[in-house]
Amino acid sequence: MWTGTLYALAAGLMWGLVFVGPLLLPDYPATLQSVGRYLAFGLIALPLAWLDRAALRRLSRADWLEAVKLAAIGNLLYYLCLASAIQRAGGPLPTMIIGTLPVVIAICANLRDARRDGRLPWRRLAPSLALIALGIGCVNHVELQALRADPDADAMRYASGAALAVVAVICWTWYPLRNADWLRSHPDRRPHTWATAQGVATLPLALAGYGLLWLGMTLAGSSFPMPLGPRASTFLALMAAIGLFASWLGTLCWNQASQRLPTALAGQLIVFETLAALAYAFMLRGQIPAPLTQLGIALLVLGVLRATRLRPEPAGQPA
Repeated sequence: MWTGTLYALAAGLMWGLVFVGPLLLPDYPATLQSVGRYLAFGLIALPLAWLDRAALRRLSRADWLEAVKLAAIGNLLYYLCLASAIQRAGGPLPTMIIGTLPVVIAICANLRDARRDGRLPWRRLAPSLALIALGIGCVNHVELQALRADPDADAMRYASGAALAVVAVICWTWYPLRNADWLRSHPDRRPHTWATAQGVATLPLALAGYGLLWLGMTLAGSSFPMPLGPRASTFLALMAAIGLFASWLGTLCWNQASQRLPTALAGQLIVFETLAALAYAFMLRGQIPAPLTQLGIALLVLGVLRATRLRPEPAGQPA
């Protein structure tokens, strides 16, 4: 249980980096950042795939098709929506909407996977979910007050950013549930092999997306300097760092956690991503979180710690 929790913490710390890219490259299209990140992920996966080629050969056609689905929805589409949301609404609002993932995934998994994982009793799960939701609400309240106080705020732009963040939540509710299904049904396969397989599956999708974006921008007469934009070295370094740490290593750590923890509990531990993203955002701002924000963070941590003490019960027992 604790080993799985530590792996989930490591994944959250690295996944928090994905919220930094759109803030550091506000002049870069979200689509370019999405395909750039996963192009880097795919290229990083190639030498790893060569080293792990014997295990990858054991994957069936159905396994590779599943890897492509996970790559398309959980990687490319998710990050496209998230990066667009951050560029439209700023960092905090999308971070907080994404922060609802622990509650959404835990509820979906407890409804869907009780027969396989056992049920985390609702009466004992509810306090943890309530603490997490209350913590997210506290941080949301502070950030939304700041948005209302901004005279230059574009309400429609913020609303579209919020809507895109909701789509990202849907993508990443589907991803860990589907990813856990594969890992739990293949206990003989190593998590790092599955992480590498997803990287390999992502590469042709990212290459195709990059080519289509470049062609589309050229035909539209865009002044944006493709293929690497006006700050090529910064773009390349950031995409390589996010591709290595957030994509491959973060996925590896999450796969390790998913094999060790009930899906309903693992879903709650995605809160670590929200905490990391908040920490990085405030460091970029050079600000100390407001007292209510600090209270919200404390409630999030308390909810997670409480959740790690729960043990699943057989599905036949009363909830």
